[in-house]
This record gives sequence, C-alpha cells and structure tokens, in this order.
Amino acid sequence: MAITAPYVRVASRLGRVRTHTPNGQSPASRTPLLDQVMTPDDLRKLPEPDLPQLAAELRQETIGAVSVTGGHLGAGLGVIELTIALHYLFDTPRDRLIWDVGHQSYPHKMITGRRDRIRTLRQGGGLSGFTRRVESEYDAFGAAHSSTSISAGLGMATARDLEGRRNKIIAVIGDGAMSAGMAFEAINNAGARDVRLIVILNDNEMSIAPPTGALSTYFGRLTSMGLSLAVGPGHSWWGETWFEVLGLDYIGPVDGHDFNHLLPVLRGARDAEHGPLLIHVVTKKGKGYPAAEAAHDKYHGVTKFNVATGAQVKAKANAPTYTRVFAQSLIAEARKDNKIVAITAAMPDGTGLDLFGKEFPDRTFDVGIAEQHAVTFAAGLAVEGMKPFAAIYSTFLQRAYDQVVHDVAIQKLPVRFAIDRAGLVGADGATHAGSFDLAYLGCLPGFVIMAPADEAELRHMVATAVAIDDGPSAVRYPRGEGTGVPIPDEGQIIDIGRGRIVREGSTAALLSLGTRLAECMKAAELLATEGVSVTVADARFMKPLDIDLIKRLVREHAVLVTVEEGSVGGFGSHVLEHLVGAGLLDSGPIVRTMKLPDVFIDHDTPQRMYEKAGLAGSSIAETVLSALGRAKRASDLRRDRPRKSGVRLRDVG
Repeated sequence: MAITAPYVRVASRLGRVRTHTPNGQSPASRTPLLDQVMTPDDLRKLPEPDLPQLAAELRQETIGAVSVTGGHLGAGLGVIELTIALHYLFDTPRDRLIWDVGHQSYPHKMITGRRDRIRTLRQGGGLSGFTRRVESEYDAFGAAHSSTSISAGLGMATARDLEGRRNKIIAVIGDGAMSAGMAFEAINNAGARDVRLIVILNDNEMSIAPPTGALSTYFGRLTSMGLSLAVGPGHSWWGETWFEVLGLDYIGPVDGHDFNHLLPVLRGARDAEHGPLLIHVVTKKGKGYPAAEAAHDKYHGVTKFNVATGAQVKAKANAPTYTRVFAQSLIAEARKDNKIVAITAAMPDGTGLDLFGKEFPDRTFDVGIAEQHAVTFAAGLAVEGMKPFAAIYSTFLQRAYDQVVHDVAIQKLPVRFAIDRAGLVGADGATHAGSFDLAYLGCLPGFVIMAPADEAELRHMVATAVAIDDGPSAVRYPRGEGTGVPIPDEGQIIDIGRGRIVREGSTAALLSLGTRLAECMKAAELLATEGVSVTVADARFMKPLDIDLIKRLVREHAVLVTVEEGSVGGFGSHVLEHLVGAGLLDSGPIVRTMKLPDVFIDHDTPQRMYEKAGLAGSSIAETVLSALGRAKRASDLRRDRPRKSGVRLRDVG
C-alpha cells in the first residue's frame, strides 16, 4: 500500500499499527469498522452492506499482523469473508464453530476478542497459531493436525441432541484435509444419521502443497460447472453428488468471497431443521494479497515480510538445514540405486522431497494428507523389492501408528522412515513437537532407530538406512540448521548399534542421542572449569543399543547421564532397562536420565523451549554436579546462569 504522507508507525494499545503525522495529529483509522468489532456480538450489529468493507479491513490487518510475526498467511486470507459470514449469522460461541487444522483461524481470532494480542502470534507467551480451547471460548475445538473437524462436530452434535439443546454445530474443513481417511470415516458415520451438522468444504484447490489425488479432481469437476446460488439442500446443477450418495445434503458450489452468495446459503443452512448437510464453498488461498496469490504455495507459511514487496525476511543461513541434507543425501543414494523411492503425505516442501521429486519424479509419491495410507503403501513397495523412504514428520507419524506396527514391523519389512521435526519445533508448539517417536518406535521389536548428532552423521545414516534390508529402520532429525560441520560427498555405512566417543574424560560420562550432543559438549567445558573431567559419547543408535559402549561408560565413570530430545520411555529408559537387566547398577555408578519433561511445552523459540525443558548445556552440567554430591554448587551455577531468556524449569506446566 502506497503511503503518500510522512507517517510514523507506532504500536497501539490494541496491538495494531496506528499512524501519526509529524505534528502529532492522528489521521482517520484505516480500519474504522474493524475497530468497532471486539466480539461477534459487535459484528452482528453492522448492516450487511458494511461487510465487504469489514472484510477488506480484516484482510489488511491480517497481512499486517503476519508481516510482523510470521506464520500461516495464505489460508487465513482465503477465509476472510467466510469467517465474517459465519460469525455474523451464527450465535457463536453458543453455536460451535470448528476450524479444521486451525492455521486459517487468525481472522477468527481477531474478531473474537484477541485483536489486541494478534502481534504475539506464535511467540513465547503469545497467541497460538492454531485454535486452542484454553485460549478462547470461541475456539470450540483445539486443532493443528488435519481432518478432525467432522468427527469432533458429529460428537458435539450428538451430545447436543442427547441433552435436548438447539444450538448449531459447524465444521469447516479444507479440500486438502478432506483427503484424509478420518474425514471419510466421519462422513460415513454422519451420513447414516439424522443429525443437524453443517459441514463447510473450504475448497481452495490447495493443501500446504498443490493437492493430489482423485478427490481433488472431483472437486475440480464440481467447481468447473459454475458457482451456484442454491439456497436449499439438494440443489446442484448436475444431479446427485458423491456427498448426497453418502447421506449428506449438498449445497453449492458457492463463491466464498461474495457475501451475496455466502449469506443466503449460510442462512438457509442455519435455519434447516434436518441434517447433516455440506456446503461447498470455493475460495482462493492468499486472496487479496498479490504476493501470496502469485506464490506457488500461496504464502502458506511465511517468515516476517515486507508488506509492500512481499519479500520475506530470512536470516542468513550458517549451515544447511537437516531437511535439505536429508534430501540431498537421498538424491545421492538414489542416483546409485534405482530401487530407492520416496513417499510424502502432502508435505513435499517440508520434508525436502520436492528436491528429490525434481530429479526423480517417477520415484516420488505424494499421497495427500493420508499418513496411514502412506505407511502401508510403502510396505507394499517394500514387499516387491523397492527401497521406500517414508518422509513424515514425527508428529504426523503418530497418525499411522497401527500401520507401522501391523503392516511394517510385524512383517519385518524394510521400510525406511525419515522422521523430520524430531524434538521441539518452536513456533508451532506442542501439537507439532516430535516428542514421542523414540518411545512409540523403540518398543517395537526389530526396529533400527538412529539419530544423528550433526548433518555429516545424517548423511551417513541415510546411506546406512539404504543398506538395511531385513527390517524397518528410522532416522530422526530436528527442524532447522545443522551445526556447520563439513558434509562428506558420500555417505558411509555405519556399523549397526555402534556409537562413538567424541571427548575423553574420567569422572562423569554424558551419553547423548541426537543433536543434544552440542549441548553436552558445552556442559563438558563448563564442568571442566569446576574440576570435573567429562567423557562425551554419541550413542547414534537408540535401537539396538551399543552395549559395549554403555558398559565401558558405566565401569570407568562415577556418573552416567543420558541426554535425549524425547519423552519418557525413550532412549534413557532403554539404557536403564539394559543396565538393570545386566546387573550393572547393582554396585555401579550413579545414573541420571535427561529427557523432555512430562508436560506439553507451549510454543516459543526452540532454544527457549529446550531451556524450559532443562536440556541446555548449563542444565546438563547442573545434573552432573548434583549427582556428584555437589548440590550447593549446582544451585549456585543455576543462580549465576545468565537469564537472557527469563525461563526456568519450574515455569513449565
């Protein structure tokens, strides 16, 4: 937006940007209607002709806020009019409005009493980037993973009917999320029952990446036949739809950016006495912001950016990301082996498989938001002698656990899991943290589980995974940049279940799994100043454990501390189980396990989250000193520690 006067931008009490002329006079607000809307009750006082102007202001405010905080932009811009229309016509929060995934909920947050905090999005102590029930009564159901809204809505509608209430239940789900099996299961259940449930299909022809699959093609066929002004169930221009066959009345498609289309349709749905029904709303991801509309991902997720140019502010990388190193390593292996194939569940960019797909398009498979299918699809590939790599975030692999157990592990199929976003992930918070994969995979017989300490180790572990052909394996690695170590041109196969010593000492031993190794090295340096000689070891493998290495560390040191970026039940638990079973604790050293605390840690920077979790180098040093009987010195160290982040372990939970 061009600014023709020399305005000065300052933060207002409401958290938005005000402008002042140099002489101190305040010009008219750029958002006069939005300024009147603190809650949906205020919204409903506006005349209908004012709604397009309100939408323009809300879109402007959304762009301005995300330019400051970063976050999810394109999805929210696409539902501005829909958000306003829903709150305008329905009696929220008494009527339950459920946003699938929730990353499109920033406009919803602003008109439900949270505009004053919108510039704290995804920051420590600030608003979540998703819907959270503890954050607002208007967030009817917490979300961050996809395809849950119809199931949750059906449950709420059933509870309402059992209690004899009359409120409305509305679930808003995207076309990408509709591809997941859970959405089909919910539609199947809802369609067989006479429950008043309104499902809004937000069809923007996008997921995080462009959609794939036959369902996307079907939606495209529906929308290609023109936008409808149908105001009652069962009205479409081409006969019975797939949804109607399954028992849902179908209305649409409807232009999701035109209030003249939206309001009559939603009003008719609100007043309907039967159900369930589905309203097919066509929207445009990134709507109203040219930079987003032109981008291939429609600005799905952005860093801070310049509103005028759309240029994102990205810090200069000090090292390649683990995701990129994985992708490049897999590409290098695939050039030598034409049996290597890669599978992603609608996350080609996030997993690095977009790079793999450019070189090997016929060996790259994006199955949509369908992790269960992705895992069993990979199992089928393995049965026929291919070497599948299923690249799935740790938090999303949770959705396919039965398939991992039943279809892969029990059959001992060599499916290789590339588990990105292991550990704490930062701004996306607890819903996206990779906290549990070590525990939920480590208990499965026959799994090989690796965790690199740096990007060079990741390259070697990808090569090692290729070579494992007698059972399943997993490599877990974090979000973000590596440590900057040199990366070898070619990966070398690591002996299965063999760790390494990276620093020799005599008093205490730190046994790290994964990228906490760098913090263990910091702890060793700090302990050296306290007169404590420390051995630092990189376990490399959670399963199988390096039994010889563990035995050596126990016998040669007074204290052994395990360190991992995972929950209870993970690496440290397996080490303790071995030590107890082998009798090595009968008269052995003091053993401590350091892991993520038994709480869900809210969004913040990864560094601050790990400080809260007690897994920074200083906390590791404190644990060693306490184990050595120097609790007072550990307490002094804790007190003297620089408090740049202002967080303490006791603040967690």
